[in-house]
Amino acid sequence: MSEERKYRLYLYDLGLLIKENALKVKNKAKASEGEDRSFHRGILFGYAEVISLMQQEAEAFGIGLDEVRLDDIKPEGDLI
Repeated sequence: MSEERKYRLYLYDLGLLIKENALKVKNKAKASEGEDRSFHRGILFGYAEVISLMQQEAEAFGIGLDEVRLDDIKPEGDLI
């Protein structure tokens, strides 16, 4: 496997895994109360920041958001 392909596949999987984890935490936050809810919301804010940064960097490097599977999520609207 070429180095370029290896990195492409890594980013392709990583984007999806981060997005899936963020959505799981969002569901946990909705189902939680009190301190547990605050805890999960804090984690969710972290995921939103990471996804936003990954999207910004992909665009800055001319990488399509679909190539990192982050084209269908808006961190500020979908997670926060």
